[in-house]
Amino acid sequence: MSRAVTVQPTADVAPAALRMTDLSAQERPRERLWQLGAAKLSTAELLAILLRVGVRGESALQLGQRVLVELKGLVGLMNLDPRSVAAIRGIGKAKAAQLSAAVELGQRVAGAQRGERPRVSSAEDAWRLLAPRLDGQEQEHVLVLLLDTRNQLIEITDVYTGSLNASMIRIGELFRFAVRNNAANIIVAHNHPSGDPTPSPEDVAVTRLMVDAGKLLDIPVLDHIVIGHQRFVSLKERGVGFS
Repeated sequence: MSRAVTVQPTADVAPAALRMTDLSAQERPRERLWQLGAAKLSTAELLAILLRVGVRGESALQLGQRVLVELKGLVGLMNLDPRSVAAIRGIGKAKAAQLSAAVELGQRVAGAQRGERPRVSSAEDAWRLLAPRLDGQEQEHVLVLLLDTRNQLIEITDVYTGSLNASMIRIGELFRFAVRNNAANIIVAHNHPSGDPTPSPEDVAVTRLMVDAGKLLDIPVLDHIVIGHQRFVSLKERGVGFS
């Protein structure tokens, strides 16, 4: 007598991944946004729209859910580090940049709605404002925080891209925006793409030039901050370049 044989799937046969096209139109994040508005979508759905496509074995929605878990929710998303996010499987530099830009844009909009002008009273305050812009950059950028008489932020200006070299950087450029915006004080910051914020001899030399120029223009340079990967060095706190 013949017997029916049931063939069990082997362990190395993976189930088919859910694709966006497998969902009905009403279930796809982009269509749901059009129908219901962004406020009605889950955080994972919003991430899926930003990520656009998933990876092998995961839809964009599943990838968004996994990213949210790895970042430990909205707080981790708000403070995301582009390099760390890029290291998540399926993300990479391009998607990490998209997420970082979206978070930064949201924070700026929220700040504008509240009329926020953050007060910068320490090097750490400045670092928190600048780290999302500078940490992970592949080139050196020189940014200037323009402050009023109460050290409240007026504007952050990107004034220079390239190696910080005393023979190349124009110190006047650092102060041109300060004069134009009636800034009372400034804080200068730049990043080290290597991730190591240890000040170089050139950093110290440029700091001395900036401090001297600030004294002449009566626009004090309160600090020069070097930003690395998740850390920073304040030249003012180290007593380097300031007299």
